[in-house]
Amino acid sequence: MALTFRGSALVAALALAAVGVGGSPAVAATTIDPESVASLSIHKFQHPETATGLPTSNGTEIDPSALSGLTALEGVGFTVTQVPGIDLTTNAGWSSAAELTVDTAASAVAGLPGLSGVTAADGLLTFSDLPLGLYYVEETLTPAGARAAAPFLVTLPLTDPVTSGEWLYDVHVYPKNVITTAGKTVTDAGTKVGDVVTWTITGDIPVGGRTDAYRVVDPLDSRLEHVSTTATLTNGTTLTEGVHYTSVLDVATNTVTVDFTAAGLDVLAANEGAQVQVVIETTVLEAGEIENIASIFPNQPSIDEGNPVVTPPAVTKFGAMTAQKVNSEGQVLAGAQFQVFTSLENARTRTQPVTLGGVSTWTSAQDGLLTISGLGYSNIVDNVVIDDPADWVQYYLVEVVAPSGYELLAEPIAFTVTSDDTTVDLTIENTEANGGFELPMTGAQGVTTIIAAGVLLLVGAATLSIRSRRSSRSDR
Repeated sequence: MALTFRGSALVAALALAAVGVGGSPAVAATTIDPESVASLSIHKFQHPETATGLPTSNGTEIDPSALSGLTALEGVGFTVTQVPGIDLTTNAGWSSAAELTVDTAASAVAGLPGLSGVTAADGLLTFSDLPLGLYYVEETLTPAGARAAAPFLVTLPLTDPVTSGEWLYDVHVYPKNVITTAGKTVTDAGTKVGDVVTWTITGDIPVGGRTDAYRVVDPLDSRLEHVSTTATLTNGTTLTEGVHYTSVLDVATNTVTVDFTAAGLDVLAANEGAQVQVVIETTVLEAGEIENIASIFPNQPSIDEGNPVVTPPAVTKFGAMTAQKVNSEGQVLAGAQFQVFTSLENARTRTQPVTLGGVSTWTSAQDGLLTISGLGYSNIVDNVVIDDPADWVQYYLVEVVAPSGYELLAEPIAFTVTSDDTTVDLTIENTEANGGFELPMTGAQGVTTIIAAGVLLLVGAATLSIRSRRSSRSDR
């Protein structure tokens, strides 16, 4: 007896439509073999961003070569549970199956043991040797940042869409996951310790319906002080804090958490294809290499399971320059005073010196050492490494007060910052005043000597004058 009537076609079609397969079932089939077993192969791929042009699946296996452009998802968990009381070897069983919905089937299998497994590297998970029947299939382990595929029902077997009058006992389904991606950048060009750097977090808006939650969490480094947090959408849609989202700073952990409200989730649902953008401004408190990673939870299961999408790290770096002041013989010099400038023009005119922690002038110590800490790295800006040293950020050191007995440096000294240690980067030599040559004595002891010599000359002249007069009188 052929089990071909509207009920069987309906269940088979609905089951396949729910997981991305379809087609017109045959209108005639041989009797189902009650001694047979079936298999269900689940092929798990990331949902493509654009149409693939793949043939519509109908329960048969799609040529693997046609799927080469899709991204397979490994480690996705599924549980299949047979719905009790459905005998597909009878017309009554197909009629009962046709009356079920996914929700009523979920209630029917609640508490019953099922078979579970996870997809392999190629995205494939096969359940073999399954008794014939109606199965409730649920995704139980979802990739980070993905929305779980909706539970679905599938009958084993299905009417074979290729071979007329036969049944398909080995069924292939292709449920796809939409993956939420996340990114993070930092804007720190021209900054130093004490300045504000801006961190921008972006995350995809889940597609396929309104998500039930959306959360962004950013644990800030202890060397960062939170200033502000705002959220918008990348397509220009504005959001209002307190209406569309909340922003909370946990002071104890220095962690920012942004949660979207029901109104905010409505806005997300209306803007599929855009991204959420959270901008966090922070003040840099200390020098060093500061890494920042945020997490995005695009739905409630990801929050409950602690399974977020993690952004790539963004890094901002602030380091130090250490110089040693010496004379021409290598002896260390204390008391030299310097300023730092960010352009050669400013260095030459001594305008807009760099200020760090309220200090804009640094003095060499008794050991001749001078360390200026808190300058932005020269070879990484806005989280982008600059490979060519010719393009590195330059700083300029200007001596504003020379040690006693020494000349000022004649021109600024260019330098770069690529580390946060105190290794001596520059050795700066001062020349003795007037190049070490003595100037003519025109003051102090020199003046005294000249005056003394003048007095002696005058005394001598007076003596000669007296003697001359006496001689003149004697001659008379």
